[in-house]
Amino acid sequence: MAPTLPNAGALAGCKVIDLSRVLGGPYCTQILADHGADVLKIEPPGGDETRGWGPPFLGDTASYFIGVNRNKEGMTLDLSQPSGQELLRHLLADADVLVENFKPGTLEKWGLGYDALNEAFPKLIHCRVSGFGSDGPLGGLPGYDACAQAMCGLMSVNGDADGDATRVGLPVVDMVTGLNAAVAILLALNERGRSGLGQFLDITLYDCALSLLHPHAANYFYSGNVPKRSGNAHPNIAPYETLPTASGPIFLAVGNNRQFALLAQTLNAPAMATDTRYASNADRLQHRQALRDDLSALLADQDAAALSDRLLRAGVPAAAVQTVDQALAHPHTKHRGMVLEHGEYRGVGSPIKLSRTPASLRKLPPALAPLSHQE
Repeated sequence: MAPTLPNAGALAGCKVIDLSRVLGGPYCTQILADHGADVLKIEPPGGDETRGWGPPFLGDTASYFIGVNRNKEGMTLDLSQPSGQELLRHLLADADVLVENFKPGTLEKWGLGYDALNEAFPKLIHCRVSGFGSDGPLGGLPGYDACAQAMCGLMSVNGDADGDATRVGLPVVDMVTGLNAAVAILLALNERGRSGLGQFLDITLYDCALSLLHPHAANYFYSGNVPKRSGNAHPNIAPYETLPTASGPIFLAVGNNRQFALLAQTLNAPAMATDTRYASNADRLQHRQALRDDLSALLADQDAAALSDRLLRAGVPAAAVQTVDQALAHPHTKHRGMVLEHGEYRGVGSPIKLSRTPASLRKLPPALAPLSHQE
């Protein structure tokens, strides 16, 4: 993703009204905007609350906001007032997509719910991101990423076996909800090409958190055993975990017998590949601790970065554990165009690579505009 002006992008001509705040919705609309959609981010008079979620700040805007709001135009609007509602309707008249994450019932209270908007704008695709949806036992209740992680089992399988249930160290539920919202919008746009009609997209943190439970849910369905925490060790594969080296931890992700034989060969321990305890993945799982002990002894004098490079080139998935700064500075990160720089702006590039219509940086995140004039 180059910080240059533009090819038009795969979504050129698609107009998106973005009423969402915080992360799930804005992440979704940044995906659309990166690929050419004309996204108008409409904030309440006080702005998206993440503008203040710092330090660090660039000027008076928190890095949190900057990270998920590029390629958007901005304006403020008070939707609690009739004049703001009227202006939003005017903006929706030629829009393709509306993305919002209001608590279910809020837009309905203002006469801007799906039924009312669908009657006025039958081609409009209305995507709502919410915690739990509008109905059911938890319908209409507020939701946040960490609460979804706790409620939907993610924390219960994350952390050391003898430690506490632990939040995943990034807002994975919010971000996968944004991804699913973007996928849903593209599906609805494709279907609208046949039917000429919009529809309502109901994307919740709760559903998206549950969707992340593979392989734990599948294991539970077919064994009846409640999944437990196992640290960095995989419940179904061995060796698939971090192990110590002389310079720091390395992650080995050995998914089949061929890779295990290559691992043994690269470590100059060919006998390990013919050890009956390690003959198959099931055998390696049964003797996981012995395998870990044997590998730890072989790795004790190794450099993690150099070894991971040797293993990768031999066909064995492996990686030294890097810090965020190391990952962002890696030569392959630069090669893949995954860090954008333009003046003071720095951001993570789009992972979605299209050959003819790649993502591009066209607009920096919008400053907070004064309250838009409402007649």
